[in-house]
Amino acid sequence: MNLRIRSASLTATVALLLGACSPLSPSGDGAAPAARSPVIDVPSVVPADILARLKAIGPVVAPPATAPLYTPLQQREPYAGARIARNERYGDDARHRLDVFTGLDKSLGKPVLVFVHGGAFIAGDKRTGDSPFYDNIALWAVRNGFVGVNMTYRLAPAHPWPAAQQDLNAALQWVRQNILRFGGDPGRIVLMGHSAGAAHVAQYLGHAGFHVAPGSGLAGAVMISGLFDTTTADASPALQAYFGKDRSLYAQRSALPGMLQSRVPMFIAWAELDPPDFHRQAEQAVAALCAQGRCPKAYRLLGHSHMSEVYAIHSEDESLTGNLRDFIRALR
Repeated sequence: MNLRIRSASLTATVALLLGACSPLSPSGDGAAPAARSPVIDVPSVVPADILARLKAIGPVVAPPATAPLYTPLQQREPYAGARIARNERYGDDARHRLDVFTGLDKSLGKPVLVFVHGGAFIAGDKRTGDSPFYDNIALWAVRNGFVGVNMTYRLAPAHPWPAAQQDLNAALQWVRQNILRFGGDPGRIVLMGHSAGAAHVAQYLGHAGFHVAPGSGLAGAVMISGLFDTTTADASPALQAYFGKDRSLYAQRSALPGMLQSRVPMFIAWAELDPPDFHRQAEQAVAALCAQGRCPKAYRLLGHSHMSEVYAIHSEDESLTGNLRDFIRALR
């Protein structure tokens, strides 16, 4: 895939920080001989008819309008080449459920991709009815030789901060204790979230009190169109439903300071047609991490929207997943 380094659209401050940073060296000490921005624009491969519809929908979060564009591109059950253990319980609440997807082979030691859905902190599920979403993400994991795990968690406002992080802790404990029997390696868990799910992954990374093991217990973290710093994020009703209305608490609840101390390899991506706050949050996080000498893998997906970037997973569109596959396979 031909990629071009992104050279525009960041603010002057962010551009300065990014220009002063460099990717991690193989030794992991942050030193590298050449400084460059790590943010890469991934050229659009969105089909022309879908691209026109996405542009008409605009830079908004629109699952009902976007899902019908991608549903015909996805597999329907029964899924060839996959076995599924549905609704495994990792806790006592009705939403403490996860699905485990594995291939038909019996090989062991596979990387494990755990996906955390979005929903503006107040909605969402790992799957609704017979929708192909988000089975498509776990099926992509299986197709690429991984074990896929889709989890759900408790929602705001009934369960505000830090309920979801407590649920991630419980789900990851379950995975570490049980994934061997599905062929997965408990030492190679990659936690991936989208939207509010990405915010929850960032929160998990940024607050050591939620970790299942010293250093997090993760081999890698993937955050797609997430929110990282509650002090600078738009104080939307959804944000307040989870983090509370008292903004004096936001600094201590921000994920970003803890992320800057984390040694977990990170992958951050966002969509060209994301709402503006997702651009600002991603750019801020990438710049701050680079300023610490810990540049993440960072991608802006041209042509995609907030929902299309994940609805396209397990289709012929690999603008996100080509880079994601490489990231996971390189983890040890």
